[in-house]
Amino acid sequence: MQVEVIFSKQKAEKREFVKDLKPAFIRLITTHQGIIHKVCNMYCDSPEERRDLFQEILLQLWKGYKSYQGRSKETTWMYRVALNTSISNFRKRKRRPEEFGISEREFQLASSEGDPDHAEKLKVMYKAIGGLSKIEKAIIMLYLEEHSYDEIAEIVGITRNHVGVKINRIKQKLKKVVQPHFS
Repeated sequence: MQVEVIFSKQKAEKREFVKDLKPAFIRLITTHQGIIHKVCNMYCDSPEERRDLFQEILLQLWKGYKSYQGRSKETTWMYRVALNTSISNFRKRKRRPEEFGISEREFQLASSEGDPDHAEKLKVMYKAIGGLSKIEKAIIMLYLEEHSYDEIAEIVGITRNHVGVKINRIKQKLKKVVQPHFS
């Protein structure tokens, strides 16, 4: 009988703890949902895949939120969870090659007023980025969002120096792919 009372009390405390976490989690996601959208757009081709990945990332963020200790910025933690979830999803999709590919519809972008070839250049660049490895995509996305090398290193889980090396190699890869289209 004593065990049941203790167990019941623990369940009530756990419900109260989760109830207190909910508003803070919702605020965090509402404020920084752009991070999740960017990662989903980088790793998924179709709107359906992006929605599924978005939901999976939210689930993983919620599961990990209780144990988030604040040793890094919330956004850094969110990027790390989102990228790890996306990379896992990417690996699953890659095993099913019939579902993997880059849709031409995804590259139908509005052109810039100053440059009539802007849409075509973006299309080429997105296709080039689509050809990168999963880790290279993550690094270049963070770099293009102007994250520091230290932030990228923390999110991706490599050293700061390795980030610099990777970025230079990625730039060279992208240059080789897009240069013929821009000459």
